[in-house]
Amino acid sequence: MDQKDTEMNEKGVSSSTSGVVVQVREKKGALRAAIPYMPFPVAVICLFLNTFVPGLGTFISAFTVLCGARTDLPDRHMCCVFWLNIAAAFIQIVTAIVMVGWIMSIFWGMDMVILASYREQATPQQL
Repeated sequence: MDQKDTEMNEKGVSSSTSGVVVQVREKKGALRAAIPYMPFPVAVICLFLNTFVPGLGTFISAFTVLCGARTDLPDRHMCCVFWLNIAAAFIQIVTAIVMVGWIMSIFWGMDMVILASYREQATPQQL
C-alpha cells in the first residue's frame, strides 16, 4: 500500500477519504437535451427503427413528448421540444445518404435506451 493511503489526519480519518469531491455534468446541446425519457420498451423499438430506417425512431419519439414524456429541457414548451425532435429526425433522414445520418440515428437510438434505463432506475421522487 502507498504511504499516502495509510496516513491519518487529526480526526482519525484516512487521508484518501478527506479529499475534495468533484461532480461532472455533461452539457447537452438543444437537440440532444430534447431526447425524451420514454418507457424502456418504446425506447428499444425506437432504436430498432432508427437502425433500419434512419430517423424513423426519432420521429416517433417526438410524439412521446406530446404524450407527456419528460426531457432535459424543462424550460421549453412541449411544442418546441416536439419540433426539435422532428428537426433531429429530418437531419438524420437527409444525411443518411452519406452514412452520417444513419450513424447519428443509431447513436440517437442508443441514447434513448440509456435515458430509458435511467428512468427505470430512478425513484418516483427523482422524476
